Amino acid sequence: MIVQKFGGTSVADPDAVLRLVAIARAGRAPDGRGPIIVVSALSGVTDALLTVAAEAGAARTADALALIDRLRERHLAMTRALVGQDQRTALDAEIADQFDQLAAVARALGVLREVSDRTLDVVAAMGELFSSRIVAAALVQAGLPGEWVDARRVMVTTGDHTRAVPLMRETAAALRAVVLPRVDAGRIPVLGGFVGATLDGRTTTLGRGGSDYSGAIVGAAVGASEIQIWTDVDGMLTADPRLIAEPRLVPHLSFAEAAELAYFGAKVLHPSTIHPAVERNIPVRILNSRKPDGLGTLITSEPAPGGDAVTAMAAKRDVTVIDITSSRMLMAYGFLRQVFEVFERFQTAVDVVTTSEVSVSVTVDDRRHLEAIVDALSEFGEVAIEPEMALLCAVGDRLRADPAIAARVVRVLEEVPLRMISQAASRRNITVIMRQADLPHAMHRLHEEFFGRPVAAPVEAR
Repeated sequence: MIVQKFGGTSVADPDAVLRLVAIARAGRAPDGRGPIIVVSALSGVTDALLTVAAEAGAARTADALALIDRLRERHLAMTRALVGQDQRTALDAEIADQFDQLAAVARALGVLREVSDRTLDVVAAMGELFSSRIVAAALVQAGLPGEWVDARRVMVTTGDHTRAVPLMRETAAALRAVVLPRVDAGRIPVLGGFVGATLDGRTTTLGRGGSDYSGAIVGAAVGASEIQIWTDVDGMLTADPRLIAEPRLVPHLSFAEAAELAYFGAKVLHPSTIHPAVERNIPVRILNSRKPDGLGTLITSEPAPGGDAVTAMAAKRDVTVIDITSSRMLMAYGFLRQVFEVFERFQTAVDVVTTSEVSVSVTVDDRRHLEAIVDALSEFGEVAIEPEMALLCAVGDRLRADPAIAARVVRVLEEVPLRMISQAASRRNITVIMRQADLPHAMHRLHEEFFGRPVAAPVEAR
């Protein structure tokens, strides 16, 4: 039995949903079990819902209500295209009722003129709740035993609104109690990703990109044989296609390599997705819903035998370098601990760290608390920041055994002014920091060095 997670572009319109139905049909096990389907909101809907909340909270209620009407019509148009009249009457009534509730929330926000994180979760969660209902109905219309499952019944989380953390034990128990009996009965459960609820029933969300994480959690809880992430690209690529016109497809990589790439900016996979799969050693396959016969990328516990010197590259823009210089570092114990306690206090992740005798440099890509962080760090020494920097990371399991590969990375970039160079403790990646303006040139130089002339990603039968 497999878990299939479909991103927003894979449910964006009726044609996309019909492709999903065909993929789900092909994903049925010989014994008639599965698949379990996890879906994102229709493409662009989550952003639109957040705009509804922002407009209403700013007392622009008319604009918020107009956007709600456009979203209502988009979803009802989906049901008209995908679902017969016998199902559609009840489904349309449910969707209309939910949009009426959303409009009531918008009017209330227009009076209050503020939007709490709790309310933001209620609004943002609606996209996945709508899309999962529509997909379940489309499966039934196609003669498949689809059944909608409210994700809020099975994804149990903390109360950290807009960034809730799944409670794994409670979530696994709920999934086994609610989803597995439906699978055993030959049903195809369909639930929204990204969405959960606290133990006392308050709606929560897992943060942007959390639908992939939901899919992996479901797969781990039910003991899936494979977790499939269906998206709009052929799989993991050797580089960001916005920087390299035709990057190569990576057919196979390890969990560790995928986690490094996701953390350092590869957009195909949410960084949290890998962890549940690693714990249960469940393969993850990334596939293109527009090319369902494509090879895709397989992610397993072991790297591909005889792989390239560098498996792939990832990049982050809008990085800020923070330098802390202090003579107190000399012969001092606990200095770095005090520095990192500041970042912990403001819940800001650090990507790269380098140190010298009297200074420490770190990079962050979350600027929400930057001013407060700088103020707190100033207690320890002189603090300087450099905005508009970029991070470029080369990842590959062979870096661990061959130090010459890291040397090649630095040598190829000798014409690029590098602000920081760091190799992770795992020795599976080497990361360089540079001015953001230098990133495209640096990426091209590295890609040419390790992958040669870019070629189009192949499409092969799996």
